[in-house]
Amino acid sequence: MTLYQPFLDYAIDYLRSRLELSDYPIPEGFASKAAITGKGKHQEEVLTTSYGWQSSQMRQIRAAHVQGGNALQVLNFVIFPRLNYDLPFFGADLVTLPGGHLIALDMQPLFHNEAYRAKYTEPILPIFRAHQQHLEWGGDFPEEAQPFFSPAFLWTRPKETEVVETQVFEAFKDYLHAYVDFVLQAVPITDPESLKKIEESQLRYLRYRAEKDPARGMFRRFYGEEWTEEYIHGFLFDLERQLPIARSPLTLG
Repeated sequence: MTLYQPFLDYAIDYLRSRLELSDYPIPEGFASKAAITGKGKHQEEVLTTSYGWQSSQMRQIRAAHVQGGNALQVLNFVIFPRLNYDLPFFGADLVTLPGGHLIALDMQPLFHNEAYRAKYTEPILPIFRAHQQHLEWGGDFPEEAQPFFSPAFLWTRPKETEVVETQVFEAFKDYLHAYVDFVLQAVPITDPESLKKIEESQLRYLRYRAEKDPARGMFRRFYGEEWTEEYIHGFLFDLERQLPIARSPLTLG
């Protein structure tokens, strides 16, 4: 059992209990990928496993789980709403490196106006504050990234693995529960101008994330540049390629 496997197992069981999920197609070569790193006694297998689901409200629910021994554990779990909903993205970046743990949880907003904050951020601020008491702020992050996060962005660098297994796990559950509540209350958008703004905002977010993906260097080192770029653009942040399908809200592959 790896550090973040319980997070992934819980998320999928919980989502299945509240949403009707179907499989999201994973391009060939991305479901599982392994590489050997290090030499001699320090050799480790690094295994990256990918998962994908969808629902009538969610275009893509996807996970990338990297297992590389004690020094490398990563779970990137993201939910992208369909383009006819104004829902935020759900984002969980759970990273363990030799230097410690990096944890980021958020419901990343499409818009930064008062009405949107009142609808999607203010209801979760009590959750954020409750967990922030036990998970201290992780410090500065790039200014260019700040527009893509909400005031409920939980960013922390716990030193103890036990804190990840307990307090971070509880925060992950609470954010996920609140997000699914939003999903189940969401009403499809039909106004053409609003739909255009939603698409533009989703594309802006995905282009930024694809360009700045912090895992790019790690994946290139393990699996090479060609695989890495195709993985980022063809699976992790695939909206641009999937746009013709994504614009049809009733399409469930």
